[in-house]
Amino acid sequence: MMSSNSNAESLILTPDNLVLVLSGPSGVGKDVALNAMKARPIPSTYVVTNTTRPQRQCEIDGEHYHFVSQAEFSRMIGANELLEYAEVYGNYYGVPKTMVCQALADGKDVIIKVDVQGALTIKKRIPDAVLIFLMPPSLDELANRLQKRGTENNNDMELRLNTARSEIELLPLFNYAVVSYSNRIEDIVDNVAAIITAEKLRVKSHSFNI
Repeated sequence: MMSSNSNAESLILTPDNLVLVLSGPSGVGKDVALNAMKARPIPSTYVVTNTTRPQRQCEIDGEHYHFVSQAEFSRMIGANELLEYAEVYGNYYGVPKTMVCQALADGKDVIIKVDVQGALTIKKRIPDAVLIFLMPPSLDELANRLQKRGTENNNDMELRLNTARSEIELLPLFNYAVVSYSNRIEDIVDNVAAIITAEKLRVKSHSFNI
């Protein structure tokens, strides 16, 4: 996995201005949870990640991801347009910095969905970011979800499960953990909403340097 370095841009924000990072192992249900949060809705700017991964049949460009070529992604890296980027399972993913900066400058909360390593990179860039780890009920359940998804072969599934084990060991580096039960998606949304409320009630002034 590779992450970018870029020049700092200082934004002084109000205590109500949050950056929430939703993360967890592949197949844990991050997209499903995010869609449920949007439907509630939880009022925030949802940052759409850029990726070189091929678009899946059920995905909409600009909604699930911005699907770009390898050449375009390389241009973004060179132009310092990404808050963080990484190579994950052979494809590149990157968070567009301009969208994050503009939302924060407008006084809006920001929700970013990234992989676990990407979440930790953002935490280094934005120490006050709130990291939420979506935890599978069990590794067996995670394996069942990956199998039902039908987008990975057996070798890919084994790789993702091994990676998930390593990612779960990083849980102490996150601020919150939410168990992702497949038949209780609304519970995830309730928990995220409670986290937002708790963070906004904290007596703390947020200062973000990205």
